[in-house]
Formats: sequence, structure tokens, C-alpha cells
Amino acid sequence: MTMPRDHSRVREFLADFAASRLALLGLVLLAITILIALLAPWISPQNPYDLGKLDILDGRLAPGSKSGAGFTFWLGSDDQGRDLLSAIFYGLRISLLVGVVSCAFAVIIGTTVGLIAGYAGRRVDALLMRIVDIQLSFPSILVALVLLAILGKGVDKTILALVLVQWAYFARTVRGAALVEQGKDYVQAARCLGFDRGRILFVHLLPNCLPSVLVLAPVQVASAIALEATLSFLGLGMPVTEPSLGLLIANGFNFMMSGSYWISAFPGIALLAAIVGMNLVADRLRDLLDPRHIR
Repeated sequence: MTMPRDHSRVREFLADFAASRLALLGLVLLAITILIALLAPWISPQNPYDLGKLDILDGRLAPGSKSGAGFTFWLGSDDQGRDLLSAIFYGLRISLLVGVVSCAFAVIIGTTVGLIAGYAGRRVDALLMRIVDIQLSFPSILVALVLLAILGKGVDKTILALVLVQWAYFARTVRGAALVEQGKDYVQAARCLGFDRGRILFVHLLPNCLPSVLVLAPVQVASAIALEATLSFLGLGMPVTEPSLGLLIANGFNFMMSGSYWISAFPGIALLAAIVGMNLVADRLRDLLDPRHIR
């Protein structure tokens, strides 16, 4: 008897989500971005990082120009003769990988810390929240810059730096939700039945704290992508062999004044589309999952 009700709630949730045109626009932008990133090796006109296929004489060709071999650069080429459309497709893969993976680890760490702090209370809560407060007192970009200056460039190092920057946001959010939930009857009943803390935390408390995590996660993925792009633009994120959108923008920055706007402009548009799509979806999820909006 519960399944029809569950299915009905899902259908109602999807209908409410689709009622917002901005949310649908965000979902479309997000879906296109993800599909391009996943299919990049198969849909890219060129492997832009195969040095054997690059010709420096094709550098900085305008959109629609043809190479000496007859290849069409639909979005132009960069200073090294790489097809910019292909470079954007591959760059999206790196940007999304860094954003999603770093956010996933930050969710795991932050949610665990937040649940423990909210449930344990008193000294444990005070200690953990002081650590979170110290973390949040520093600008994210500053912490990431320091960490990458120590760790060096690379996908794994950038992900680690972003995890250390983001986990505190989830810890603070989940701790607030856990404080509200831990005093409710179902938690008291679980305690009376002698359930261990792990079961109470992850079987009973966690599902009721997930709405706040689901709202925050897309925002933090977008934030991680933007932060990684900034770090790569500054020369501290991705190496040249693993370029993200931020590095592509940086590559063309020195040529903008000479008229080669496309080298930075098109990767910037792709980055903007990915971030806007995630934020629009997150805004709609917030409206639907916020307890004040749930009917």
C-alpha cells in the first residue's frame, strides 16, 4: 500500500520541478554539459592533445576557418593550432570530474562530521564546530591557493584541495538539520530500543537530513568548478597535459587584445552554461525541499 503513495509523491515532485521554466532550462543546460563531457572522445572533431595532429601554422585561426589540411575549426583554434571546439569538450570532462568528485568526498566527510556533532552535542559538538568555524573563517580561494602551492598541480591534488575547502559547508548544514531531528520521537524510540549510535546516525538521522544535502550539493559542485577554473587560470590548478576550461580561458587571455577573442570567450561561455545550469537546478530543489515549501 505504500508503493503507490511513494510513486505519487515522486510524480508530484517531478511535476512541481517541471512547473518552473528556469528549472527546466537549468536541467537542459546541465544535461547537455554532462552528455558532452561523457561523449567527448567520440564526438570531438579532433583529439586536441594529440601532438602528432597539431600544426603550429594553424594557430589562432578565426571561427569557421580551415586548416592547411582542410580541417574546419568551427570555433577557431588556439595559439597551438588545437581545435577549440574539441578542447572545450575535453575541458568539460576535467572540470566536471573535479567538481563532482571533490563534492562527493566533501559530502561524505562533512555529512559524517555534521551528524556526529548534531547528535553528540556538548563538548563534541563544540569541538567540531570550532574546527568548522576556523575553516569557514578563511576565504575558500585563499585556502585552495595555499594547499595547491604546497601540493603542486594535478587533478588529484586539485580534488584534494577542493575537498578540504568544501567539507565544512556540509558539516555546518547537516549539523543544523541533525540538531532538529535528534530530539524527535523516532530518534528517542531508537535510543530506547538500544540501537547503536551508528545505526541511529546513518539509518534514522541521515535520511531526514538528506534534503539539505541535496540542495547544497549542486551549488557546491558549481562552486568547485568555478574555483578550479580560477585556480587553473592563475596557473595552480590543472597542468597543460590535463586542461580544464579555466586553463583554456587562461591560454587565450594574452591574445584578447590582439583580436583573438574566441580562444577565451567560447570556453568562458561553456563554463558559464555549466555553472548556471547547476545553480538553476539547485534553486528549484531548494524551493521544493525546504520544509517551509513542502505541502
